Amino acid sequence: MKSFLDAVAARTAAPGGGAVAATTAASAAALVAMAARFGNDDTQATTADALRADLLRLAEADAAAYTAYLAAKGAARKAALDKATEVPRDIAAAASQVAELARDLVAHGNPRLHGDARVAELLAGAAAEAATVLVEINTT
Repeated sequence: MKSFLDAVAARTAAPGGGAVAATTAASAAALVAMAARFGNDDTQATTADALRADLLRLAEADAAAYTAYLAAKGAARKAALDKATEVPRDIAAAASQVAELARDLVAHGNPRLHGDARVAELLAGAAAEAATVLVEINTT
């Protein structure tokens, strides 16, 4: 965790906002998985675990896509921008799925894990919104 945050804080273009949004949503997915397991909901836990893995992959993909965009020249720059826009779009979609799972756990999960589920919902929602903003910035 420290090395990732040190990399974000460094004077480099990536990792940046997309990777942070993805890892925030991945953390929310971990909370969802925990809360689901305490509620004996293996289906939600497994889904959250898969989303967490996907979001961690997307965090790395975002940093790579943005770095490739910055290095691209000429005609390759448009394709690189498309990829740098596609990744945060995927982050937003996955984060939204995590928020939806968390909302369900807030409503129907183990009441003792209500706080964790609510934190997951808020974090995932914020991550989805942040990634959506990046898509908007990249497309204007």
